[in-house]
Amino acid sequence: MSRIAVVTGAASGIGKATKDLLQSRGQRVIGVDLRDAQVVADLSTAAGRTALVAGMRELLDDSPIDAIYANAGVATPTPTTVAVNYFGTLATLEGLRPFLNGAATPRAVVVSSMAALMPTDDELVRLLLAGDEAAALARGEILAKDPQTTGALIYGSTKLALSRWVRRHAAGPEWAGSGIPLNVVAPGIIATPMTADLIATEEGREALLKMVPMPLNGVAEPVVVARLLAWLGGEENTHLCGQVIYVDGGSDVVLRGDAVW
Repeated sequence: MSRIAVVTGAASGIGKATKDLLQSRGQRVIGVDLRDAQVVADLSTAAGRTALVAGMRELLDDSPIDAIYANAGVATPTPTTVAVNYFGTLATLEGLRPFLNGAATPRAVVVSSMAALMPTDDELVRLLLAGDEAAALARGEILAKDPQTTGALIYGSTKLALSRWVRRHAAGPEWAGSGIPLNVVAPGIIATPMTADLIATEEGREALLKMVPMPLNGVAEPVVVARLLAWLGGEENTHLCGQVIYVDGGSDVVLRGDAVW
């Protein structure tokens, strides 16, 4: 029987590449996004998160799903990034986890970023991991007042907190204890709408690669990440648990050397 996968952020970028790849392999994919998706939901809001679960119930008719690909995210220096990247992702994992019950080989994968290795805001990370959305959004508002400096810390902070959340929960009873491998993919610079303006010129691309060095083949296409996501969410992955896998052309190695965490 064909696997059933849910991909958030499925309308563009890594999400679309993942959806297309899984479909080319014969899987049924339920795409979630703000538009052009089977389930239209705004994961920055409580209503949108509720709509995600309700939409899944309507489409599935009590059938289980086999894999969750929690990919939806934004990279603006605004509180919306806080709401979508962290709380929207957790709502996806926690809201859809019951749908994995009954699947023979359930899997879940989260898309973080190598930006978690860049400068972050300790207070925002603390509030995110505490699960205090109101306070985290308020902190985001403060940081967003200067988009070029403090605002630039928001994205990496959400991704760092997300990676840490997975590390803290993946081996617990709701995930590993229930036979569900939960892991993280952390991309480097990927050629998506999110980065299009930054890499539109040779000068811009070179400047970005100085910040995010990618000695192995440079900027990647979305399908590169999709292939890794597909394996992590597939039947073959039986024992990876809570790992943050950098698909970044070597950025992690260049920036952290031989540090493994």
